[in-house]
Amino acid sequence: MSTTPPQPPRQPPFQPAPGTPGAPWTDGLRFAFGTLTVFPVKVTRWDSEAARAGMLCAPVAGLAVGLLAAALGLFLLLLGAGPLLAAVATAAVPATLTRGLHLDGLADIADGLGSGKPAEDALRIMKQSDIGPFGVIALVFVLFAQVAALAEAYGSSWARGALAALVSATVARLALTLAARVGVPAARPDGLGAAVAGTVPLRGALLVAAFVTALAAGMGAVVGTYGLVLGVLAVLAACGSAELLLRHCTRRFGGVTGDVFGGLAETAATAALVVLALW
Repeated sequence: MSTTPPQPPRQPPFQPAPGTPGAPWTDGLRFAFGTLTVFPVKVTRWDSEAARAGMLCAPVAGLAVGLLAAALGLFLLLLGAGPLLAAVATAAVPATLTRGLHLDGLADIADGLGSGKPAEDALRIMKQSDIGPFGVIALVFVLFAQVAALAEAYGSSWARGALAALVSATVARLALTLAARVGVPAARPDGLGAAVAGTVPLRGALLVAAFVTALAAGMGAVVGTYGLVLGVLAVLAACGSAELLLRHCTRRFGGVTGDVFGGLAETAATAALVVLALW
């Protein structure tokens, strides 16, 4: 169930041509939206510079996903739905807009880690098309946690529920930016994980993380001072939990894969939602 991005015709994927200039932010945004969402965005560059810019722009794609998720949740509440139904709909939007690839990645790494096998065998298990018991358990608990946290947030106030949807979707993609930093190797020579692994300079990743933290604090301030604090804590919890999983996967698998990136996104989103539910 591993994911490989579509390949452009007559050009090896992710190989920078000699003298190729750095990718502009437009190419980065195209890369981020084209590989991380189902939005009809055409990826025009498939080299390492575009991958670097795309991973730096990943939280922007997350913010767009969060806006749509929050909009659907608020729309259902406006029609008279309860917090639980709004929470289910909100949680369904990111899954739909990513074709379920992040959830698929979470299930795959749960099976790989749960197998207890050496790296080569674990990676082979992760590439299989079926989902094992560890993957099912991981999906059940993560989705239940996300829906429960969103229901708590919507039950407190509509603004708080929208805040949870926005922050969780954004920090989920921030986790990808941080995981694509220099020094984190790829576990396989192919696939999306290999395409983006080690492309983001550490300084750039930290600057994006600081910007997302400030954005979360600003959005949280809309619902009060405590919301500002929770926004910051949600980003820290999301990044911290994703970093722990990243290091564990790197030790077990020898690096990152597309599945690992998907699992990191779901882990970060869930951690952020749990924090934002603690009002």
